Amino acid sequence: MSRALLIVDVQNDFTEGGALEVVGGDAVASAVTGYLAAHATDYEVIIASRDWHDAEGDNGGHFAETPDFIDSWPVHCVAGTPGADYDPLLVTDSVTHHVRKGQGKPAYSMFEGETEAQETVGEVLAAAGVLSADVVGIATDHCVRASALDAIAHGVHVRILTDLVAGVAPEASETALAELVHAGAELVQSADA
Repeated sequence: MSRALLIVDVQNDFTEGGALEVVGGDAVASAVTGYLAAHATDYEVIIASRDWHDAEGDNGGHFAETPDFIDSWPVHCVAGTPGADYDPLLVTDSVTHHVRKGQGKPAYSMFEGETEAQETVGEVLAAAGVLSADVVGIATDHCVRASALDAIAHGVHVRILTDLVAGVAPEASETALAELVHAGAELVQSADA
């Protein structure tokens, strides 16, 4: 049974000091790096996603001057800018596939993106025979939630490593985790993974 680690959007614009900073984002980046140092060989596939929005236009309504923070957001993670880069505390040497999502359109789930070889996450997981995946990253209540739900819909058993995620808002994050459990995900600490 192949396993995957899905690392969601651990980027400068989502960590402290970024355009859409999430409190605890840098701590997640550092903790995921520590986890990879000890556990990278436990996984056949390690996929890291990044928001990678077009510099021109509103990216299908995703960017707005007066965002509602539900469907529209301030400008963030523009392709080729420092904000779209991985947080420097995240060491990506063991990542097997890098996915970019949201080019010209809204995209929350890593399953909406592609690798440089134009493979979808679903295709990568199917090719590797992945039956289970651990999910980490930012933000629990948005892109982690969407990516985990899509993994479940893809037929993958999902575990959320709860000490390796950070959310925008505590209540929304708790609601997202409850929704994921209801959908079939397990919540575990990385030490128990």
